[in-house]
Amino acid sequence: MIQRSFDNSPSLYLIPTPIGNIDDITVRSLNTLKMVDEILCEDTRDTGLLLHKYNIKKKLTSCHEYNEKDIIDYVIKKLDNGKNLGLVTDQGTPIISDPGYIVSKQVIEKGYNVISLPGATAFVPALTSSGIEPSPFLYYGFLNSKSSKQIQELTSLKDIKFTIIFYEAVHRLKKTLSNILDVFGDRNICLCRELTKIYEEYIRGRISEIIPIVDDLKGEFVIVVEGNKEVIDYSNLDIVDHVKMYLDEMSEMKAIKQVAKERRVAKSIIYNEYHKRK
Repeated sequence: MIQRSFDNSPSLYLIPTPIGNIDDITVRSLNTLKMVDEILCEDTRDTGLLLHKYNIKKKLTSCHEYNEKDIIDYVIKKLDNGKNLGLVTDQGTPIISDPGYIVSKQVIEKGYNVISLPGATAFVPALTSSGIEPSPFLYYGFLNSKSSKQIQELTSLKDIKFTIIFYEAVHRLKKTLSNILDVFGDRNICLCRELTKIYEEYIRGRISEIIPIVDDLKGEFVIVVEGNKEVIDYSNLDIVDHVKMYLDEMSEMKAIKQVAKERRVAKSIIYNEYHKRK
C-alpha cells in the first residue's frame, strides 16, 4: 500500500533538541513545541528545563525505551481525537540512537503524518569536522556493549569502504577502540568529544596513537573511522573459488554479482564460467 504525506490530519512531530549548546535549537523547533497539544519526552525533567527556558508550557508524557510500546494506544487515541503531538528526546534528533521509532512506525501505519524537523544530531558535525572522507558514509551508532558480540559486529563491517560512524560511552571507549584496532587494523580515526559543549575536542590520528590517551578523557564520544582502503587483487584467484568464498554468507547469485563487481567484468561472464566449471 502506498502512503503519501502530507495532509492536514493530526500529526506527530519529531523535534530535535540541543546536544549540548542550548542555542542550537531552531526557531522552527521552538514554534512547533509551542504549537503541539502535548509533548512525548524521554525525561520529563530534562524537557521541562528546556521548555522553562523558553517559557513554553505544555503537558509532558514520558516516552522512553522502556515504555515506548506501552503508550502506543495512548498516542493513537490522542491523534484520533485531533491532537497534534511532539516527540523529543533528552538530546539530539529522535530515533537516531534514541527512542521514537516504535511510536513513529505505529503512527504511520495508522495513517497519520510523522513530520521530522531538521536539527541537532551529533554524527553530522563529527563527520564534517573529522578530516576523513565524508561521502559515502555509514552511520552505525552504538556497538553491542558485550565484547564478543561487538567483535562480531565489527567483523561484518571491516571490509566496508565507507567511512563508519560509531557512538560510545566513556567507560567502554578504550575497549571499543581496542576491538576496532584488532578487527579493522590501524586506521585513521577522529575521536570527537563533547560536541557543541565547552570542552568540545577533535582528536585525529591512528587508532594505535589515540588508545594510550583515552584514560584521561571524559565526556560523550563520536568515533569516525576511515573505511577499508585495502585494494585486493583477485586476478590470481580462480573464479569458482572466488564465488565459493562468499557462499557461506550470501546466495549464489549475490556471490556471482559480488565477484563480477570485484573483478570488474560482466555478471554474465562470471555466471557462465562458474556454472561451466563448478
